[in-house]
Amino acid sequence: MLTSTSIRRLAIAGAVLTPLVLAWLSMGVGIIGADGDPANVGYVGLALAALVGAGIARFRPAPTARVMAGAALGVAGIGLVAIAGGIGQPYSGPAELLGLNAFFVVAFLATAWLFHRAERGPQDAPSV
Repeated sequence: MLTSTSIRRLAIAGAVLTPLVLAWLSMGVGIIGADGDPANVGYVGLALAALVGAGIARFRPAPTARVMAGAALGVAGIGLVAIAGGIGQPYSGPAELLGLNAFFVVAFLATAWLFHRAERGPQDAPSV
């Protein structure tokens, strides 16, 4: 069984790694369009906001969970605008954008859930 401390460490790792991978991928190969497409700047700004927000929250569970949930909404918003507007075509089709954005939405939401779980502490196993 994971302890509250180990869950919190996993959450902090997610809060640091998820935005860094998002920024790295968007700056490196680009999520929207071809390499160097200016539409990817939104992801970099969002990743920076998530890192700064987590830092301001001092990685405390409740506020950092809200920051990560907000980052998930931001990624979903950027992805939906790109798909609806046809941004990045022909290099990034709707299926590719949906898949990549869904991956990061799930990663941010999983991190938010870990912080929420860390705040609640370890739960006893249900009795049978």
